[in-house]
Amino acid sequence: MRVILIAAVLALVLDQGSKYHALYVLNLDRVGVVQIWPPYLVYQMAWNTGINFGLFGSDGTSMRWVLIALSLVISTWVIVWVRKENLGRLANVSAGLLVGGALGNVIDRIYYGAVVDFLNMSCCGIQNPFSFNVADIFVFAGAIGLVLFSSSKKTP
Repeated sequence: MRVILIAAVLALVLDQGSKYHALYVLNLDRVGVVQIWPPYLVYQMAWNTGINFGLFGSDGTSMRWVLIALSLVISTWVIVWVRKENLGRLANVSAGLLVGGALGNVIDRIYYGAVVDFLNMSCCGIQNPFSFNVADIFVFAGAIGLVLFSSSKKTP
């Protein structure tokens, strides 16, 4: 449980720190776009009221609370599952990353009413219209890690 907690806290702090920097240092919510390493990395502000890429987005508060509840239920289920299965260290780290990222987005939904998305990556003449955040990276990495490392049981 300790490994899960450490990974979750680190992911949460990095996510919230990056969002604080984007909103309160760069003032991205007012500026809109900051060129970091164009076209590969651009900070492009987006308030996401839905799931990834704004899917199921809505301005209504009911969907906001449904997504908060769903994130909390999934996070709890992941922790219970990983602990019950007694999976190895890498699966625990993966679970922590997923949970930390999910909680980062939950904090945004509670505090701002939407998720703070600001990372935009494009390449090779293809302009990506979507933004994401550090929490999304951790959720994705954690999910992939759980797929890869959940079959390797920890030996007693």
